[in-house]
Amino acid sequence: MTPRAWAGLTLVALVLLLVVVTALLVPWHRPPAPRADQLAALDELRPADVARGRAFKSALRPGSYGGMAVGLLVALLLGLTPLGAKLVGLVGRPFGDNWIAQAVLGGLAVVLVADLLTLPFAAWRHSVVARYGLATQGWGGWTIDLLKSYAVSAVIGAVALLGFYTVIRLAPRWWWAFGAAGAAVLVTLLSFVLPVLVEPIFNRFTPMEPGPTRTELMALAERDDVPVRDVLVADASRRTRAVNAYVSGFGPTRRIVVYDTLLRDAPPAEVASVVAHELGHAKDRDVLAGTLTGALGAAAAVVALYLLGSWSALLRAANVDSVAEPRAFPLLIALVTVAGLVAAPAQAWVSRQVEARADAHALALTGDPAAFEAMQRRLSSVNLADPDPPRWEYLYSASHPSTVERMAAARAYARGAGG
Repeated sequence: MTPRAWAGLTLVALVLLLVVVTALLVPWHRPPAPRADQLAALDELRPADVARGRAFKSALRPGSYGGMAVGLLVALLLGLTPLGAKLVGLVGRPFGDNWIAQAVLGGLAVVLVADLLTLPFAAWRHSVVARYGLATQGWGGWTIDLLKSYAVSAVIGAVALLGFYTVIRLAPRWWWAFGAAGAAVLVTLLSFVLPVLVEPIFNRFTPMEPGPTRTELMALAERDDVPVRDVLVADASRRTRAVNAYVSGFGPTRRIVVYDTLLRDAPPAEVASVVAHELGHAKDRDVLAGTLTGALGAAAAVVALYLLGSWSALLRAANVDSVAEPRAFPLLIALVTVAGLVAAPAQAWVSRQVEARADAHALALTGDPAAFEAMQRRLSSVNLADPDPPRWEYLYSASHPSTVERMAAARAYARGAGG
């Protein structure tokens, strides 16, 4: 068979494997959240908090969707017209059109142009967050974090681009196979490395002082049979007033991370409720499941890009001869951008299922639905959430169940537990 035929079979196999893995690892049943309980919970929230959360989301919406639209437009203009290929060629010209310069510097230039054109929308978002009092960071700190993010992305992007186009040069007929394997390995590696190496770039972590809260959290993890190395406190307050916690790392690097804002504002029972939710992710290996599905998805995307690369209409639009040449990188970005927007509702649905399972885990582990519900009220109030968002927005992009859904699930658990 030809490489193209093998690629077609490989893509079918990867998609089927992804479907099977998703079917096995994603929870299909969500804890009950009766709509009557949701409406009752909504009525019990402070009207001022509900109005403020909805006003905040409304203020963010033009920038969020405007940035998304501009990002899509830039990707299509660079990828489906000769502009992107010209940009890559222009960047590589001072280096004698060297393929490495085109691949790495040209590719980074394409991404940078897109980032700069959508930067005003990111600044808009920060201004809204600051106006509503959620941000504690000024423009100087925001700019430093933005530059750090660009630097981290540039390093990872340069490594990925160099590796991808090196594989293409070494195996011009079978690069899709090696590229798919490389993409899967990269996704897996980043899942292990990012929490350990990248998180400290943006936050300072200090061990939680010995005391009742630390003892309770470590005991909670032990009772859940989830080994953790330590409990750390992140200095989130230098950036935000939002409250949160998470479990980070794998195996010997796993640790509970608690925002200092959460420790400052929430009582111990609510802190335990949030941590129990995060322990649920570790207990059910949600990060490993996400890494596996992400790796399979990345591999399938590389093979799909190879197959789409033979579509002459796309190549003509981008003014390139082959999807494998560095000048075609903007075309790849355009295809990935469109695919990401189309896949967003499915990814959001999967995320909500996983988060609902972690909520159920927290309720079972703590046996304290009252603290869980109180924590949801606090999260909604402090983090300025819309507790019952518009249905279209919820279905398209919500990564978590809504506040009223989570409160209703707690009430259903309490009834089932005889509370």
